[in-house]
Amino acid sequence: MPTLKTTFTLIFLCFFLAQAQEEKKVSIQLFQGTVVAGYVDQGAYINCTGPSIKYSKGGKQILLGLLPSIKIKQDRSTVKNSTFMPSLGFGATATFFRKFAVQIPAFYVPKTASANGSWKLGVGIGYTL
Repeated sequence: MPTLKTTFTLIFLCFFLAQAQEEKKVSIQLFQGTVVAGYVDQGAYINCTGPSIKYSKGGKQILLGLLPSIKIKQDRSTVKNSTFMPSLGFGATATFFRKFAVQIPAFYVPKTASANGSWKLGVGIGYTL
């Protein structure tokens, strides 16, 4: 299943980059002003785009970079973690029509007593301020 998600992500990015015929621009951004909410690992997240590399072409942009986030997940075990957890992920954020964003983040879930640590992919939508 992760291979299918990775393949879909690559196809999406290639399609996005092949669309417009206008001037291309690559820059480094410390903060883009995009706020995103989404789903990952049976919980939600809220983040803003952090330091990233931005590729813009026409009214569309792709950012690849770090995503400072708050993960929201209710722990159902006897010894509970906090419902709100700060987390740093990385991923791609695509912006359309200069305001609407779609994001595919990856977050690391650390090892526990019953499961190995692993990377989890998510999906989110957002708005650029």
